[in-house]
Amino acid sequence: MKYKTKQEQFWAGEFGDSYIPRNKGNKILSSNVALFKEIISRTREVKSAIEFGANVGLNLQAIKQLNNKVELSAIEINKKTVTELSKLRNIIIYSKSILEYSPDYPRDFVFTKGVLIHMNPKYLPHVYELLYKTSNRYICIIEYYNQTPVEIMYRGHKGKLFKRDFAGEILDRYEDLILASYGFVYHRDNNFPQDDINWFLLEKMTKR
Repeated sequence: MKYKTKQEQFWAGEFGDSYIPRNKGNKILSSNVALFKEIISRTREVKSAIEFGANVGLNLQAIKQLNNKVELSAIEINKKTVTELSKLRNIIIYSKSILEYSPDYPRDFVFTKGVLIHMNPKYLPHVYELLYKTSNRYICIIEYYNQTPVEIMYRGHKGKLFKRDFAGEILDRYEDLILASYGFVYHRDNNFPQDDINWFLLEKMTKR
């Protein structure tokens, strides 16, 4: 399959395959449960959630543990990862690139976690639009933060990791969005570490 960007090809191919075993396990799941418990405690009436770039589904599993009545959906580009996702019960899967995704119906909680950092910056405005159109109420951005855009070498690869103020850029684009909450999780947290990530919970004012 032909993709629009080198980043899509990268994650759809062998590197994306090798990412699967590195991101499994109860320790990661436990840390995700703690993270999403904190985030979702700042929300109201979340009955559906969709993750842009879900990998094997550990984030969605964490949400499910917190509320097993939430309808879950996932967008995932890597075919082997989709096979792993398919083993989970009651999850709607869109087996495609985020750039090829077209919103079908809105969800209450739309989120990314460690995905925007790996996308071609040229296409971020399009992804922001997809996040916004897919969201009925909340958009949650869980990514590496930097005040200004910067590229970082990623496991020996150039052009595969970019830090910037993703949430700020989204807030600047849509006047009806507000910053509802935000936080940071340190990699040396004694109980539930994450990889030095910042999270930003955005909310549509019309739904307040």
